[in-house]
Amino acid sequence: MTGSEGYPLEGGCACGEVRYRLTTAPLYVHCCHCRWCQRETGSAFVLNAMVEAGRVELLHGTPQVALTPSESGKGQEIARCPSCSVALWSNYAGAGDKIRFLRVGTLDDPDRLPPDIHIYTASKQPWFQLPQSALAFPDYYDREACWPPESLARRKAVLDG
Repeated sequence: MTGSEGYPLEGGCACGEVRYRLTTAPLYVHCCHCRWCQRETGSAFVLNAMVEAGRVELLHGTPQVALTPSESGKGQEIARCPSCSVALWSNYAGAGDKIRFLRVGTLDDPDRLPPDIHIYTASKQPWFQLPQSALAFPDYYDREACWPPESLARRKAVLDG
């Protein structure tokens, strides 16, 4: 998923009040099947593109940030449209506001960012069948073993900076 070919991509909420631009490829795309994500989205999983906050430009509108519980107990901040309440991205305690977990479904062309990995598959819905070729883990995973070197370097740079 690294690189900048085919970018930028644009997206936004359902009512159009908040629009953003993803300027480069994300670090990595998670398909999370944990029960917390199922509850938060009201769906079987969430598809999050992890990207440096500076690579997500607001085109117009200002999301409202809501603190919601998370399994870690540290909570997550969810940026939502103030009018239609669509969740655009989250920030978790580990990386704070430096890395956004951008909701892929809010992109104008979400097909462009399929998951790189499926996580917490131990709690996935039993009727959902993972593709045979999918990289999948019952819980979390070893980032160093799975991410491309360029993504690891970008993550380190933003967290150290």
